[in-house]
Parts: sequence; structure tokens; C-alpha cells
Amino acid sequence: MSDTTSKSGGSRLDSKVPSGPMAERWTRHKFDLKLINPANRRKFHLIVVGTGLAGSSAAASLAEMGYRVTVLCIQDSPRRAHSIAAQGGINAAKNYPNDGDSVHRLFYDTVKGGDFRARESNVHRLAEVSTRIIDQCVAQGVPFAREYGGLLANRSFGGAQVSRTFYARGQTGQQLLLGAYSALERQVGAGRVKLLARREMLDLVLVDGIARGIVARNLVTGEYERHAGDAVLMCTGGYGNVFYLSTNAKACNVTATWRAHKRGAFFANPCFTQIHPTCIPVSGDHQSKLTLMSESLRNDGRVWVPERSGDKRAPNEIPENERDYYLERLYPSFGNLVPRDVASRSAKEQCDLKKGVGESGMAVYLDFRDAIARDSEDAIRARYGNLFQMYERITGEDPYRVPMRIYPAVHYTMGGLWVDYNLESTLPGLFVLGEANFSDHGANRLGASALMQGLADGYFVIPATIASHLAGRKLAPVTTDHAAFAEAESSARERIARILSVQGKRSADSIHRELGLTMWNQCGMARDKAGLGQALEKIRALREEFWENVRVPGDSKNFNQTLEHAGRVADFLEFAELLALDAREREESCGGHFRTEHQTPDGEARRDDEHFSHASAWEFKGVGEAPALHKEPLNFEIVHPSTRSYK
Repeated sequence: MSDTTSKSGGSRLDSKVPSGPMAERWTRHKFDLKLINPANRRKFHLIVVGTGLAGSSAAASLAEMGYRVTVLCIQDSPRRAHSIAAQGGINAAKNYPNDGDSVHRLFYDTVKGGDFRARESNVHRLAEVSTRIIDQCVAQGVPFAREYGGLLANRSFGGAQVSRTFYARGQTGQQLLLGAYSALERQVGAGRVKLLARREMLDLVLVDGIARGIVARNLVTGEYERHAGDAVLMCTGGYGNVFYLSTNAKACNVTATWRAHKRGAFFANPCFTQIHPTCIPVSGDHQSKLTLMSESLRNDGRVWVPERSGDKRAPNEIPENERDYYLERLYPSFGNLVPRDVASRSAKEQCDLKKGVGESGMAVYLDFRDAIARDSEDAIRARYGNLFQMYERITGEDPYRVPMRIYPAVHYTMGGLWVDYNLESTLPGLFVLGEANFSDHGANRLGASALMQGLADGYFVIPATIASHLAGRKLAPVTTDHAAFAEAESSARERIARILSVQGKRSADSIHRELGLTMWNQCGMARDKAGLGQALEKIRALREEFWENVRVPGDSKNFNQTLEHAGRVADFLEFAELLALDAREREESCGGHFRTEHQTPDGEARRDDEHFSHASAWEFKGVGEAPALHKEPLNFEIVHPSTRSYK
């Protein structure tokens, strides 16, 4: 393994972070970046992969500026991007409730919430532009909740002691996505954006070491397509479905980022995955995904378990003095609004003590009895009505009458392709936005910050930083006839042909489910060196099983969702090994990465700032070969690392 620092101008991990006062860096950096004359922008063609919040906002903004844009959407419409599933809200430091919030406090909370494993300069920029996001979305008609007097309403989320989360009931992601979608469709109508639906990126094309296009497959016809451009923007989301069961849509996958990684883009911090504490528990082996219940519910819902182990009485039969409101007891300053990693581990601990509820014993209660008595059922219905309705439809239980049952589930991924301050990967010309990159969240994402980052990257960061590449490098004309496109297409065709040729006895789904069980048991909420070693052996064995025994019916020349899934499972089987390797190499506990060997006497995460205050960026060396590790040191000038306490 090789160590590579990120000192300016020297190494392969040049973060390009500007110097000077933190609060002035982004403004000065934008001034220092080269500009492209509006009349010259139409000469450049940009390829955007993904149409969630990051992709749609980036494509719309860049087209509005005058660039020619081609957008690829894996669904039949950008409106079906997984961003639509975000429920609770979006953070912004507007301080409307006048409770002490500020850009600096949002910056501080985010760095601390990420357990001091994020790049300070990126986080401060995110906090700065957060206020502009809300104005942008209001102008687009996003129906944020409002107070009686007309001002935008705010509520609290985990990891903060102020109310800074803007929301549209439990549909915030959907409403924000519709805003970005409307902006995107306006550019499609104007002819500045070419939108291609039902396309999946299969490979990245490099010409002279610079990202100049992609190879994609039409998921309806099976045809292969080549797309050439002057830059590629990857906005393809996270890799949570490597665990099989997660709150992610089934189409969410690692394929685009993994194929870019195999072409040379470094993958950073893959072990930083987030377990959301507020999900509907697993009900059986029949499930293909899990359902998120918004963290916003913890504003009014109280989390508890029976005081004594093995208590199987109905919740309404358990008196108040026999209930353990353990988050309020353990973390009195934050109570039920501790960050997600803390709440998730605490729920697991209670279930490990045999205090879990429900038939499986793998759940805790989220109870609205006191909030209904205090504010009325109508008030709670106005805040969370659609969430309560969704819960009742799935479980058959009325949360107005009995407590919800919740348990942690895989939700978000903080790891992703390594990017510098300009959001450019280690491959020149490849920019990575939103959840697909590793930036901003460190080892744990605070709730309501995913929507904030996706829109910040798309609306405000990439429109400025893309010029660093377009105006800063000499880009020779490239067409899809270039030999690099032929090689990439041939590689993609061969991989799919190989999958179809196996003709074994197992479905890709059965192998994926087995992989997910291994990842959850060995790389989930708690990890240890021995278990990670076992996981690595199991992953390698499953990968061999896939290539020797998978069976995919049909062919590649037609609509074939089984083939789509098999290709993504093949990538998960390679990526999972890197995730486990990264988790084993990081001999500390931080945020969502909890190594049982590294904890305090009272069970809290114990960081090792002396040896692991860095981002781990991995370089691909071949399937089954040991990747090379490069380290970007994390320097904290404003928020100095301390023991993260929410007590």
C-alpha cells in the first residue's frame, strides 16, 4: 500500500482547497477560477449521468448558462429518481426561528456530526450556499410548509440543537425533485438539453487520460450507445444496495462509479455507510427492500423499550414506570434527536439486551402518545399525516393508537469517488456530484443534509468549477469513432455476453441476497477484524459462485431486467471486497463505522486521530488484486477534533 498526501500541486490527491480565511475561500476561489464567455459555452458538450437532485439541478443550471448537455436517466422519467424518497427535509442556515443558528453553526454541526472525518473547506462551502438553495427552490414553486404568518416553517433533525430543516410534510424529496425536474424540462424544451431515458452507463471513456465520454446501454432495446463530450458529470447516487436490504430503490447501484473506479478514479471511504435508525423492521425473507420512516418523526415521537428483558406485553399495557426512554436517559442534551449513528447503535444495544419488541424482538417503539395528548391528534396529523398513513398501510397498525415499531436499516453512503474542491475526481474531466462522491459528510451524515448537498453541488458549485476543466485544459475534438470508444463498448459487450453464457443454476437475486446478508452481519452496525476477514473470504467465494453458476434467462437484445440486475450484482461482488478491506484497514471507530475493538468503556465510538485523520482513497489494481491506498490528510483549522458527545 502506498501513502499519498494531498499537498497542493504535488501528489495525485491534490484537493485544490484554497488558502485564506475559511469564510472567504469559496468566494475567492470562484473569482480565481477561469471564466468562459457566454458565447463560447455553446461550443462545449457536457454529459450528465443521473437525474436525481444533483443531476437534474446540474443539467438545468449548465444548460441555462449556455452549455450543450446530454442527460442519461436510468428510469423512464427523472421524476422517478431515488431523490423522490427523501421525506423529512433539507437543512439551511437561515435562522428563521431565531434560535441561534448561523452558517458557522451549521458548519460546526456537520463537521462534528461526521465525526471529524470530512474536509472542512467543503463543509463550510456547503453551509454557505445552503441559504441560497431555499430561495432557489421557493422561486421554483416548491411548497415548503409555512407558519401561520406565511414564513417558511422549520423543524429539528438529529445532531442539532436548533431548527434549521425546511420541509414539505413528509414529501420533501419529491417536491424538490419536481422543482429540479421542471427546470430540467424547461431546458429540454428549449433544445439545450437532450434527455435520454432508460439508459444505463456501462463504462467511462478516456482519451489521452481525460474523461471524454461514456458507453451506455438502452435498457428497452438492448442497443449500445456511445456518447462523446468535453466532460462527464456522474450523479448516480450511492451503493447502499450492496447490503441487498436497504431503504434505497431497487435500481440504485454502484455500477457507474465502480466502472469509473476501474478506469482509474479513486474510491474514497467506502466503509462509511449510514444505518438509519427509523425504518420499518424486517418482516420476513420475502422482502426485497425496506421502508424509511422520516427522522423528523423523532421531533414528537419518543423512543422506548420495556424496562425488563423479554417483556412481550402489548405497548399500551406497559405502564409509564416500566418504560425505558433510553435515548433521553443516555443523551439528555439531545434526547431522541441524537445523530443517526448514535441512535442506530443504541437501538441495536437494546435489542441485544433482549428488550426488543414485536415478534422478532428486533425493533423498538416510536411513540406519539404524549405528543398527541399535548398538541392534539389533528396537529400531529398535519405534520406527519402521509408518513402515518404509509406506516399503517405497510404494517396494518394505526400509529395514532399504538406506537410505531422501528429498527435501523442501511440508508445512505458517505463514501464515494474521491473529488477535489472543484468536485473533480482523480480522472481529469470526470466530475462527481451528490451521494456519488465522498465529500462533505465524513463518517456520518446528519439528517436533511443529503438534499442540501445534492442541490448545492448541482445549482451552485459545478456551474462555477466546471470552467476549471473546460477553460484550463486544451481539449482536442473527439468523436465516438475514436478507438477508445470502440474498446470501451467491446469491453461492455464482452462482460454482458459472459454473464449470459454461464447458464448455471442460481439466480442473480439469490446471490445478491446472500451477499447482502454477509455484508449486514459482518460489515453492518458493528464490525470487527475477525468478522471482516470472514466477510472477505465469503465475498470472494460468492464472486466465484456467480461467474460459475449464475443463470440469466433471455438475451441482451431486448428488455431484460434480470440481465440488468445481474450486471449490477457482478459489480457489487467486486465493490463489496473493497468496502470490507477499507473497514478492516480503518482501525478506529468513527460515525457509522463502528469497530467493536475500538470503543469507550460506555460503548461510544473511539476515534484514533493520530493514525486515521485522513480520507482513504483506493486505487484499482485489478479484480482480486490488492488495491493501493492513498491518504488525504484532514486538517482542522476551525472545528478542532474532540470527543464527540451528545450527552
